[in-house]
Amino acid sequence: MRAGLTLLYRVAEGLGALCLVLIAVLILANIAARNLGFVVRGLDEFAMYFMAASYFLMLAPALRRGSHIRVGIIIDRLRGSARRAFEILCLTAGSALTVYFAFWWAQMTWDSYDFGDLSQGVVPIPLWIPQGVMGLGLVALAVALLDDLAGVLRGRPASYETADLPSEG
Repeated sequence: MRAGLTLLYRVAEGLGALCLVLIAVLILANIAARNLGFVVRGLDEFAMYFMAASYFLMLAPALRRGSHIRVGIIIDRLRGSARRAFEILCLTAGSALTVYFAFWWAQMTWDSYDFGDLSQGVVPIPLWIPQGVMGLGLVALAVALLDDLAGVLRGRPASYETADLPSEG
């Protein structure tokens, strides 16, 4: 199971990185087109969707690496069982909220697909496509939070605790 979870996090990270590369390509193409005297409509919209996708896809890998901004003002002052209990409380709340958002995001994506919603930009894009990619990122984050919660409940440190980056506290 650990191999499957690691694969999920790596795939999300790889897709997020690919989105960042595509943003750079679109920006460079837009600059080149303008320098050649013409405009390619819709590149800004695609870059916007790739930015949103990269953000959502990178949430789970960032959590696992300890890259999220965490304010440790409370938890860094706790020790022993109090710290573990607070960590479990935070992971439970984070997991519940993320599962809730992922569920309703999936519902919204399905509705967009069902209704045939299109973007209102120059290039009509079926909205379920970018919404679906962003939903995958939310699902990956929910899985990562639940993974950390299960680990902490078993007595192991959370993934972000063993990462090299400290909290901001």
